Amino acid sequence: MSEDHPRDRFDLVPDAAAEAAFLDAWERGRLHHAWLLCGVEGTGKATFAYRAARRLLGAAADPARGPLGARREDPVSRLISAQSHPDLLVLERLVEGGKTKKSISVDQSRELPEFFSKSPSQAQYRVAIIDAADDLNINAANALLKVLEEPPERGVLFLVTHAPGRLLATIRSRCRRLSFPIWTPDRLETLVRNRTGAEPEDAEHAAIMAGGSPGAALALASGATFEMDQLARRWVEGDVDRAEALAIADKFRGAEGQERFETLMDRLIAAVRMRALSSPAGAGNRWAELWERLQPLPERAAGLNLDKADVLAGALADLRRVQAQQERMG
Repeated sequence: MSEDHPRDRFDLVPDAAAEAAFLDAWERGRLHHAWLLCGVEGTGKATFAYRAARRLLGAAADPARGPLGARREDPVSRLISAQSHPDLLVLERLVEGGKTKKSISVDQSRELPEFFSKSPSQAQYRVAIIDAADDLNINAANALLKVLEEPPERGVLFLVTHAPGRLLATIRSRCRRLSFPIWTPDRLETLVRNRTGAEPEDAEHAAIMAGGSPGAALALASGATFEMDQLARRWVEGDVDRAEALAIADKFRGAEGQERFETLMDRLIAAVRMRALSSPAGAGNRWAELWERLQPLPERAAGLNLDKADVLAGALADLRRVQAQQERMG
């Protein structure tokens, strides 16, 4: 079974305090109908939502996996992982034609009232997860508000949000808030080493670059993200192979190519930022200015449908100019 999606994660406890608070409310019969899960991206908010959903829908508890731990082999857990539990509704951005939609549509949001109007078919509750509420367009947000204004009986709603301030105040006010703090570098390093078997140096680097996000740290230490991060760091240190860059840019087509482009640009921007922070004042300012120029490029490329290979070529040309300036300045 894959561990890539939050619905398939059983052994990661995002925040024990948040889980204890949720359990306390449930056990005292004060379970709120809507929970706003707040924190930077990658801190385990969606993982928490699925962990809570498993227990609410009747999966057997597994205390060895944390306060909201559930048995992986439980029939409820299996149904959720198979995306086929009748009492669970998940709203997330749809993928059509190999491309992920920019927002959660009003049509998707309108599924909520119908879903909650029905009685649970297999469990004591009906549960909905919105991942992420930040992706709701304005009409979808208004449709959600109607559900929040009339709390469903035996219904629980989890709203994942990376930026709660962007949500309608009327939505925030109707939810109980749980905050997921960033992780310390030491905790992240331990997580990476235990989960991926990464070398100490790679685990330490992933922990530093992750910005407190366990999801980001794990991605940085394995797979394509790790490879892109290594490449970006090498480029920033001055080893830009133009033939290699052209070969990589040639793979930017389709949905996988879009993801590859976004990952590479994210790691390049992060590597430039780290160089700015670690350089002396004069050189640091030049790297900081480069970082500011690179930051908007991925969003601009998507919004204007720019050629991704051209965007990367322009970013690398800008990078080489800064490197040449630094060489001249000694």
